[in-house]
Amino acid sequence: MLRHALESQGHGVVEARDQTEAVQALRDARFGVVLSDLRLPTGDGFGVLRASKELDPELPVIVMTAFGSIQDAVEAMKEGALDFLAKPVDPDHLLLLVERALSQRRLATENILLKDELAQRRGAPQIVGEDAKLKQVTVALQRAAASDATVLLEGESGTGKELFARALHVLSPRADGPFVAINCAAIPENLLETELFGHEKGAFTGATGRKPGKFELAHRGTLFLDEIGDLPILLQAKILRALEDKRFERLGGTATIQVDVRVVAATNRNLKAAVAARQYREDLYFRLSVFPITIPPLRDRADDIPMLAKYFVERYCRDLNKKPLMLAQSALEALVAYRWPGNVRELQNCIERAVILTDGDTIHARHLSLSFRDSVPTAALPEGTWAQIDLSGTLAEASRRALGEFERRKIEQTLKEAGGDKGRTAELLQIGYKVLVAKVKEYGLDS
Repeated sequence: MLRHALESQGHGVVEARDQTEAVQALRDARFGVVLSDLRLPTGDGFGVLRASKELDPELPVIVMTAFGSIQDAVEAMKEGALDFLAKPVDPDHLLLLVERALSQRRLATENILLKDELAQRRGAPQIVGEDAKLKQVTVALQRAAASDATVLLEGESGTGKELFARALHVLSPRADGPFVAINCAAIPENLLETELFGHEKGAFTGATGRKPGKFELAHRGTLFLDEIGDLPILLQAKILRALEDKRFERLGGTATIQVDVRVVAATNRNLKAAVAARQYREDLYFRLSVFPITIPPLRDRADDIPMLAKYFVERYCRDLNKKPLMLAQSALEALVAYRWPGNVRELQNCIERAVILTDGDTIHARHLSLSFRDSVPTAALPEGTWAQIDLSGTLAEASRRALGEFERRKIEQTLKEAGGDKGRTAELLQIGYKVLVAKVKEYGLDS
């Protein structure tokens, strides 16, 4: 009777005859709410309640009991039950409690996600531009959004891959579910697994309680794996299994957790080359690139630069409570002429700085600080510079030394430009954060 009442309202129901079956069901699948009688043929509702809370402290549990045993229900609530029903059960009252429990579950998940969102930088802007290449990306996003296929967004750093991932989520049938993002390159390797899959209490030193991972938080929504190309090789197998089976275990746990997640991945690396170099699993690459979409760099849609610049000027004038500013023709010409190696993100940061620096009512080229970004052409280097380079040995040896010196100087220069900010430096150099940290250490630039 209870199952039919719940299924008539669109809920999926799994039945268990006793505590043993209930605990097994809890380990085999992920539930939104548990409904248990306190008296069972084997075991009891208290055992089901404790097992539920052990597997997931946030899982709401509703207990049922005969009218004469209300005190037992009160004890169950002291142990963590959300509410109780007196038998005989009124189906309308049951449905009301279930809806309340599911609502509480959603609020708990949203609270965790909101905390993560507040810790991140300000949200990305709207997709701005009329270039034909950009419109092709938009059409591809709309086609991909209709399915649950895994999407791989490829493009240089700063092209707005997370923005396009969010757009794909909004266009999909999962729009009402959560959008959960994680940057695989920004989290230390030893912490990335627990961020993705969560951990149990005592899984490692400092794990004082259970923590759900991003895969769990994205249940019935979209999980965005940014910089998937920097995923450690040892973690790639577990990611592959999670993508194929939608199942995984928390770190330090034995229970298998099943989730309903649509994955969108992004990378600025050439994954095909990484596969060829055996730095990336071929099976994971093919699983990620079911629907690949390449986002064009800003230099390939230069006609959109004035439109984007004006959009950012309006945005930052509003955010900074400044009077509206105009872009001088000289500023527009300088913006269009610049190559933008950091793409839209670099343009956004450039305009924000210009809005802050401008005292009058017009942004001029001098406010953009673009001159220091232009590198000196190789042919223009003084002859004495080449005399300082060790050209002895074979071509390969000389090339290796020259390349190493060039890398060291380029990284050192960009670090200074970025004020020592390694994240910003990695963006400007269009390399992964971990790659930059390794090279900084290799060249002794940390001191």
